[in-house]
Amino acid sequence: MNSLKFYVILLSLLTLAIITLAQEDADANYLNHFCQNATTSTINSTYRVNLNLLLSSLASNATRNNTNGFYNTSFGQNTDQVYGLFICRGDVSNTVCQNCVTFATKDIVQRCPIGIASIVYYDACILRYSNRNIFSKVDQSPGFTLLNTQNITTEPQRFNNLVGAAVNDLAARAASAPPGAKKFAVNKTSFNAFQNIYSLAQCTPDLSSSDCNRCLSAAIAGLPNCCSSKIGGRVLFPSCYIHYEITEFYDATAVAAESPPPPPPPVVIPSPPPPRSVTIPEEKGSVSTVLIIAIVIPIAVSIALFCMCFCFLRRARKTRDYVPENDVGDEITTEESLQFDLSTIEAATNNCSPDNKLGEGGFGEVYKGTLPNGQQIAVKRLSRNSGQGAAEFKNEVVLVAKLQHRNLVRLQGFCLEREEKILVYEFVSNKSLDYFLFDPERQGLLDWSRRYKIIGGIARGILYLHEDSRLRIIHRDLKASNILLDGDMNPKISDFGLARIFVVDQTQASTNRIVGTYGYMSPEYAMHGRFSVKSDVYSFGVLILEIITGKKNSSFYQTGGAPDLVSYVWNHWRDGTPLEVLDPTLTDTYSRNEVIRCIHIGLLCVQEDPAIRPAMATIVLTLNSYLVTLPSPQEPAFFFRSTITDEVNISSKEFLLDQSKRKSIAYSVDEVSITEVYPR
Repeated sequence: MNSLKFYVILLSLLTLAIITLAQEDADANYLNHFCQNATTSTINSTYRVNLNLLLSSLASNATRNNTNGFYNTSFGQNTDQVYGLFICRGDVSNTVCQNCVTFATKDIVQRCPIGIASIVYYDACILRYSNRNIFSKVDQSPGFTLLNTQNITTEPQRFNNLVGAAVNDLAARAASAPPGAKKFAVNKTSFNAFQNIYSLAQCTPDLSSSDCNRCLSAAIAGLPNCCSSKIGGRVLFPSCYIHYEITEFYDATAVAAESPPPPPPPVVIPSPPPPRSVTIPEEKGSVSTVLIIAIVIPIAVSIALFCMCFCFLRRARKTRDYVPENDVGDEITTEESLQFDLSTIEAATNNCSPDNKLGEGGFGEVYKGTLPNGQQIAVKRLSRNSGQGAAEFKNEVVLVAKLQHRNLVRLQGFCLEREEKILVYEFVSNKSLDYFLFDPERQGLLDWSRRYKIIGGIARGILYLHEDSRLRIIHRDLKASNILLDGDMNPKISDFGLARIFVVDQTQASTNRIVGTYGYMSPEYAMHGRFSVKSDVYSFGVLILEIITGKKNSSFYQTGGAPDLVSYVWNHWRDGTPLEVLDPTLTDTYSRNEVIRCIHIGLLCVQEDPAIRPAMATIVLTLNSYLVTLPSPQEPAFFFRSTITDEVNISSKEFLLDQSKRKSIAYSVDEVSITEVYPR
């Protein structure tokens, strides 16, 4: 009898183990994998030991309920350090997530036995590891697409449009998730009476909102190439992915359960009943009075303290946000990290030694410096006729220093001593874009992928200045020499906000003194002094065409009649030969669709009527998605065909700097920008 019980129990355990293994495999539902191998990654290496510890940690943390379907960690140090993470699809249960990750930690070792960087994709989760830091960074490689080979049979164009609208909506919703929450969204769109389109988008939660949106936009841009008119498709990157089908492939019930509940109905407090006459014995009256006083006084004191704290915090926040001119001393006290002693600046630049001089422009001289902690800086020593007092100067520095974006050169502080007005910027190592773009020997260092990345980075930086920053800033001198390149060739816009710091005679809508650079100014600004965000759009269009052609607009000479670069590109676009304007050093390394799209955007930006030039938000979206339909460009403003008339009163110093006599500088120094306070 006992032996019979033993066999029954053993059979039950074996059955449970088989079911569990089958369930893990079903939850995993393998899609694809990629391995980066190296002969040094042997089984007994320190890196492999750290990798085993990492995979064990990922598997154990997958069983925790507080990971929110995502976990990352690292093991080891220096060259033996390994980074890893997993992310589970936003709608799957904790159990499915656990099963998928546990299976993945075993499966990835089988598929990539000597990998130093590997990733494996399943339907329910993604697991990856690498010998480089992969946390909080957008990775779009290695990526791949999956598609349902069956075509939609009715109204394919309308179907594609609905898919495009759905995934664009999902990208915005997923990216807007608060920090730490799942960057995940689903959508159900009705196609006809019998069919719906179900779509899903997700990013790793460690990405910022802008990075998540950028990653998903790149995934969306890949849909037309793989999945046009298909009833289902996916684009998967390590950092994000999108998926759509005409059948419901996600757990709508689980998604609905995670959605925030509606706000509770207002609580109606009933009116108190009318007072009744109550006779209280005299000896109890004293006890009731003491009790009432003991309750009421602490409550009153608490309310008074709360009101005082609220008013204090509100006033402090208002001071911090708006920096009123009559309270400069208090604001600067709270911004002590922005202030540099003159002695520190002099030591960093060796007393502004000529050997450290990087350039000179309308605002003053620029020097390279090194702080005592080894940090390199760029020091802009403003000329003394700025026309601003100390209070106003401090106000503007504090405001501009708060503007931070990966595609802007960061203002780190200032110095205001002994008649000196000095700005301290981060030092950008790879000089400016024109240093590479217009030099025949260096042009080859800018392949198409780098140029396309630079165009996108500039667009995002200008969008931040126009729409997303605390101030609305119109740069007014956007050009190649004002685009700096960091060690990874990422673009950083310089000289924004300087019209606030270095006062210029101007109003919000027009200016009495034209400042800018030949070839980049929009006609309405150069001829009539009218500037707006569309003035920057015009300059950005010229800059795009320069990046594509490798030719400088302000010194363009073309045999055959084209008087300027814009005319030259327009003529080829009109004649159906746009690729003939491409920089010859790019050879066959470019993407034809990306080049033509960038030329199209550039020509839209340089149209004569500012009203029909696209906004920077539209440009950024267009660069990231091929689902955006662009209008045909109109004939551009050929303003520079003729000599500038006397109507434009521009001095040689303010208007046309001799670039051939200037050194390549760590940041640009022309007087150029205007800002306006714009509540966000």
